[in-house]
Amino acid sequence: MHNNTKSLRHWRRHVLALLLPLSVITPQSYADFGNYQSHSLTDTQLTIITDEGQLKIAPQGDHALEVHYAPTGVAQLPSFALPEQRATASALSLKNFNDRLELTSQSLKAIIQKHNLTIAYEFKNKPLVAEEAGLFVQDSLRGFRFALTHGEKIIGGGQRVMGMDRRGQRMPLYNKAHYGYKTQSNQMYYSLPAVLSTNKYLLVFDNSASGNLDIGATESDVLQFEAVGGRTSYLIVAGESYPSLIENYTLATGRQPLPPRWAFGNFASRFGYRTEQEVRDTLAAYREHDFPVDALVLDLYWFGKDIKGHMGNLEWDRKAFPNPTAMMADLKKAGVKTVLITEPFILTSSSRWQEAVENDVLAQNAAGKPKTFNFYFGNTGLIDVFHRPAQHWFWSVYQNLMLQGVDGWWGDLGEPEVHPDDTLHRLPERVAAGSEVHNVYGHQWAKLVYDQQRKHFPDTRPLVMMRAGFAGSQRFGFIPWTGDVARSWAGLKPQVELSLQMSLLGLAYTHSDLGGFAGGETFDQELYVRWLQYGVFQPVYRPHAQDNIAPEPVFHDQTTRDLVRPFVKLRYQLFPYNYTLAYENSTRGMPLMRPLFFEDESAPALIDNSTSYLWGDAFLVTPVTEAGIKSVSVQLPKGVWFDYFSGQRYRGGQIIEQPTELATLPVLVRAGSFIPMVAATQSTRDYDSSQLTLHYYHDKTVERAHGKMYEDDGRNPNALRDGQFELLSFNAKQLRNRLDISLSHAGGYSGQPPQRNIKLVVHNQSRKPRRVALEGESVPFAYDGDAQRLIVPFNWQHQNLTVSIH
Repeated sequence: MHNNTKSLRHWRRHVLALLLPLSVITPQSYADFGNYQSHSLTDTQLTIITDEGQLKIAPQGDHALEVHYAPTGVAQLPSFALPEQRATASALSLKNFNDRLELTSQSLKAIIQKHNLTIAYEFKNKPLVAEEAGLFVQDSLRGFRFALTHGEKIIGGGQRVMGMDRRGQRMPLYNKAHYGYKTQSNQMYYSLPAVLSTNKYLLVFDNSASGNLDIGATESDVLQFEAVGGRTSYLIVAGESYPSLIENYTLATGRQPLPPRWAFGNFASRFGYRTEQEVRDTLAAYREHDFPVDALVLDLYWFGKDIKGHMGNLEWDRKAFPNPTAMMADLKKAGVKTVLITEPFILTSSSRWQEAVENDVLAQNAAGKPKTFNFYFGNTGLIDVFHRPAQHWFWSVYQNLMLQGVDGWWGDLGEPEVHPDDTLHRLPERVAAGSEVHNVYGHQWAKLVYDQQRKHFPDTRPLVMMRAGFAGSQRFGFIPWTGDVARSWAGLKPQVELSLQMSLLGLAYTHSDLGGFAGGETFDQELYVRWLQYGVFQPVYRPHAQDNIAPEPVFHDQTTRDLVRPFVKLRYQLFPYNYTLAYENSTRGMPLMRPLFFEDESAPALIDNSTSYLWGDAFLVTPVTEAGIKSVSVQLPKGVWFDYFSGQRYRGGQIIEQPTELATLPVLVRAGSFIPMVAATQSTRDYDSSQLTLHYYHDKTVERAHGKMYEDDGRNPNALRDGQFELLSFNAKQLRNRLDISLSHAGGYSGQPPQRNIKLVVHNQSRKPRRVALEGESVPFAYDGDAQRLIVPFNWQHQNLTVSIH
């Protein structure tokens, strides 16, 4: 005990010495990593000893390398970006020359200069990127410098509103709330020390400390990462295409587990429901006005009647919610899940303050006492989510609430919103200052909730909605949102940029508070409708706002309800398509929202387009972000595209003006797309794909097309691992006088439909067919000449079959 106490005191002195202000480093202050002395190689790691310290390079999959510089005497932290179970890779090979070492994985080569050690990288024998001065370490700063090439565009840095190409920007790496943001923000809730280049490499600086990311701002040809402490390590990833680059990155940092089926439904949410009766009345309104709903989110009033003074109670206010267990059971009977907000702050005025102190739950000050400070909600301490006793205590709260009936978690204020730099956290390795682990606090909090739920409730899929995290947080079922956006057109404008920037770095479920959260004095029907229309084609459908204006459509007038209802139901109809996007994300890392530059990698200018995006491969969506407009400009990728609502055909490779009205959203469908759909239900609990409508968007310019549909029971967390799923495949082949559409099936799961009644809908069928055959036998069909649409109903028992349209 005496030695442990002495060690804690040592680390407290060390971390307090780190609390110096950030400054811009001048080139003269750089130190190199010394000169090569020796090396050793195994199948999985190269270790180099220099006169300045030790360098380790290890593959993370076949297309990524972890590069960890460990200067002598410089304190390190563990990796947070990489999972404990590392991606497997082919064996390394090494060539030793007089002036350099050349380390080769399957596709990446690291060329390590022995004198004034720096590293350059090649991908498949072509130059990729190089350290400009490599590692630098000062008394108060440490980091890396990389060379930028002429014309290179850079995405990265996480949530910012500054345009898609971040080159020329210097941005703080410090997760920080930006209440009521609009069309500009250099610092927000979820910063990421990571960049993606048009040269098709991805760099992640695996350092959780406060810092800056300078992407050619101070020096136009230098990318510089700098931080006040933390781990001197980075991950370099390469790929032949942008999708393969993201696939390789998520293989290294971890893939998003499949969310529960209900996560794709409609959420009832506001700030906030104050009583059990208000909860019941809200769900009654959803049923009365014929709106599907899958989840109800309770904000901070579940544990206190006022905004201030109660945070940290983490227990039901029994005056407002007299029987929460029965309430949540009734919600479940109606197909509605309960999601609770929790925060990591324990106020000194809360009912659990003394319990938290006695159980050693709180982060400490330099004297080893609970660190307290003031913020908006009161005088508080902060749960030390890095400290094992605190983790055990915090999880016991979650476990008890889950036993009562809670289904999902909303972690708020997890930047943390207020986090003094001299707060001390106890990691297993050592004590760390708040400034060293600030950016990974939400990541660690999510890991705690996710890991413990998987352990104690192994038959459930965690839903962990968090406002802040780190690189790799996606592996904890992490669902971020874009924070307290202004309830205005200016707040709606940057939402595509924010979601794309996050999705391209693994955080594919980033979404916005539909309708906007902050402010707004009067109800703007057009803004509200446009935002909720956009929500159909974003990862999570969750209207949420301050309740001076109702965020739920059921509390607005009939005209508003009638405008919004078809879109909420469309969300449910599209579930088979959307769930297949989730499958692609969990197996390959592909984002659900995809940028247009995926379509033409030879046109880097497309990186700047954040007004339109792809929802999967089939849909091209352009949210309406201005009032009163009758059309939007859309930059069409190559191919043929159809207006989803009117059927209008457009030739790709041009900019069009796509008409719109308040009852429609500018959505296009790619020719050659298969879109499986079902009837809308009151909740996804009632989802049934035994009656399946399969849309195919036919065009004679598309000779062959392929689509798929993923399905499992929506609950089993091990469905992918254990093969408890089915994958339906659809193929189209255009022949001279015939269109063949074939269906096939693989796999299966308990409870799957034994057969399906298919309604095949072929769009852009300009003439009535003279014959439609199923496996060579003529079958009845319907043809709508005005809509140019062919409908072929048939029963499918999962055998391979072909529909031939003559």
